[in-house]
Amino acid sequence: MSKADLKSMSLEELQIFMGEIGEAKFRAKQVFEWLHKKQVSSFDEMTNLSKSLREKLNETGKISFAHAVEKYVSKQDNTTKYLFALENDNIIESVLMRYSYGNAVCISTQVGCRMGCTFCASTLDGVERNLTAGEMLSQIYEIQKDTGERVSSVVLMGSGEPLDNYDNVLKFIRLANDKNGLNLGQRHITLSTCGLIEKMYLLADESLQITLAVSLHAPNDEIRNRIMPISKKNDYERLIEACKYYSDTTKRRITFEYAMISGVNDSIDCARELSERLRNMLCHINLIPVNDVKERNYKKSSSETVESFAEFLNSRGIETTVRRKLGSDINAACGQLRKGYLEKRQK
Repeated sequence: MSKADLKSMSLEELQIFMGEIGEAKFRAKQVFEWLHKKQVSSFDEMTNLSKSLREKLNETGKISFAHAVEKYVSKQDNTTKYLFALENDNIIESVLMRYSYGNAVCISTQVGCRMGCTFCASTLDGVERNLTAGEMLSQIYEIQKDTGERVSSVVLMGSGEPLDNYDNVLKFIRLANDKNGLNLGQRHITLSTCGLIEKMYLLADESLQITLAVSLHAPNDEIRNRIMPISKKNDYERLIEACKYYSDTTKRRITFEYAMISGVNDSIDCARELSERLRNMLCHINLIPVNDVKERNYKKSSSETVESFAEFLNSRGIETTVRRKLGSDINAACGQLRKGYLEKRQK
């Protein structure tokens, strides 16, 4: 019989679990705080529990984990990339980014990705499995232990498509927000999606206060279908309608991510069409110089092209910024480091 993943349980679920193993419900809060406040990695560390209870927890439950196997620190900006090993030797990656306002962590939600975006290394080998809520939290906890510093914001923008792992991601958000645990405000959580329309409607109705970031990367279906295969099932008009529904329902501004690819989607004509598409929307555009991925032949747009694109959009009343490129000397972009590590391991 498989063991229960206690780190992925809500306090209420832990209370039910305690009852099922013949223990008092109040023990659930003790275990929850050990897992999410003190962030222990074994039941033996839960010193205010009796030895018999700890043994029972070892027999019936487990604590999901993410063990760091490699770590790289950028000499340019102190960005830190972690490679984590999970159960069954699965490898994922996370990035710590330091800003003046605090530490942000970009975490993975799947082992690999099946969305097929042609400018991203995460998707080159497909998806292996979904991460549990506990494994998502473990990335944050391990980074906090390593740095001795609190994480103040989280971005679900590492390997994987968060809405392709909908139930576990929702669990993660609620656990991270729990006052008895990490106590991270929902407004400090950003979920990035390539645009799974049906799941976006579901997410809008969850009444969350997270920030939704939509990977748009094109002004129309013709270009988007070329660089994002998932777009063929989630066409542009329907995607924009879903975005409008999300912002109208939550009263939250949507961020549109736009990777600038030289000669593909970076012309002023593209900027003009994009401005027409997004006119009168509660949104913000984040321009991203595309990452160099050796398996692809895309090149990032020049800094002059990116600035011109941004200036045009801003002149049309669409708030636009250019993302600061972090960790380029340590392959901090999604999937690059993991793929290199797996190739080395195979050799």
